[in-house]
Amino acid sequence: MSQEKSETVSMENIYRLDGRVPVAKAIPFGLQHVLAMFVANLTPMTIIAAAAKPALSQQELAMLVQNAMFAAGIATMIQLYPVWKIGSKLPIVMGVSFTFVTILSTIGGQFGYPAVVGAVLVGGIFEGILGLLAKYWKKIISPIVAATVVTSIGFSLFTVGARSFGGGYAEDFGSATNLIIASITLATCILWSIFVKGYMKQLSVLAGLVVGYICAIAVGKVDYTLIFSKGLISLPHILPVMPVFNIGAILSTCIIFLVSATETIGDTTAMVVTGLNRDITEKEISGSLACDGFASSISALFGCCPVTSFSQNVGLIAMTKVVNRFTIASGAAMMLLAGLLPPVGQFFSSLPQCVLGGCTIMMFGTIVVSGMQMVASCGFSQRNIVISSLSLAIGIGFTSTSEIEIWKIFPPIVQNVFGANVVAVVFVVALLLNLILPKNMDIQKLSVE
Repeated sequence: MSQEKSETVSMENIYRLDGRVPVAKAIPFGLQHVLAMFVANLTPMTIIAAAAKPALSQQELAMLVQNAMFAAGIATMIQLYPVWKIGSKLPIVMGVSFTFVTILSTIGGQFGYPAVVGAVLVGGIFEGILGLLAKYWKKIISPIVAATVVTSIGFSLFTVGARSFGGGYAEDFGSATNLIIASITLATCILWSIFVKGYMKQLSVLAGLVVGYICAIAVGKVDYTLIFSKGLISLPHILPVMPVFNIGAILSTCIIFLVSATETIGDTTAMVVTGLNRDITEKEISGSLACDGFASSISALFGCCPVTSFSQNVGLIAMTKVVNRFTIASGAAMMLLAGLLPPVGQFFSSLPQCVLGGCTIMMFGTIVVSGMQMVASCGFSQRNIVISSLSLAIGIGFTSTSEIEIWKIFPPIVQNVFGANVVAVVFVVALLLNLILPKNMDIQKLSVE
């Protein structure tokens, strides 16, 4: 009986994984998912491109931002409707990941943006293969390791948010104009979150972006004449940036792909539990990770950064219980359509860094709080406290100094991978502690007492 209902075109199917929903009624729900992640999907591209040496031009950035929407749409479609074993067949929305901002900004600054593309291309294949082999290794990444890593991601982004808040790498960094615009943008995000109700609350970042952009135009910080310079429709460009393969960049990026895998496991598990009211299967974990990886390599072919599951949309599913794949696919179709519209990319590439800083600085803080909540859900046992506190202390402490003297006895490749990479250090230390510390550590402590 339920199968017949799912095959009938009905609004009831919106709360079922499969089944058709009237297109006109599915589109608003799909649009909601796109709006919830739209700004967050494009912001990492602008931050990483701004940090690259030499910096990308506004035209180049606009093209990459346009491609990023198209790549996110492809990745989401693969998650919803798997190709072979790649994809989870779950209502997961994919987008450009914030997890890689710190390391890819560092790579772009040291080796240039082509090295970023090369590292993402290889790293994506690495995670994709790991996803297909997930049943052999996923148990070593315990919940406390994932929680600690998520917390470190937030910490690693604080300096990125502060840099953007002051104006990025512009000559007027820290000027009164930049700080005022960023503060107005941030205040708009906060006020929107306080006073707006329902799912519209998810659009606080977009509201702040619009207000900040208007303020930036008013003081002459935006060249909006280029928004329609490339016409209304244009096909995405394949290999707009030819990849360069730097071994240090590749190794450090592969480590962060492992970090991203832990986040994806957490996101997909949370989505299944809250949206489908059941436990996730091993096949779904494997498929979601494989899509995470191989779709990131596809994204690199478009010159873009890695894609991953979006926590914003997991939260939206938990709130609305809308899990229908057809409905989410309508949102993916809109992302593909946005990838064909150059004005979308031109608009985001014209955003001043201070506006992005005002939008994202609270978002980065939220990541830390989410990590803390994950740590709390794991429990404050002696073992968990040692893993979390020691890995964070080493990771943040060893990478927060201006020099890397503490790494001087190691080969240059180790210095390049870990010297300024908080997340990579935290992940490795947490993983090693999880493998080394005895499982019955707390029981032993009690028996001694």
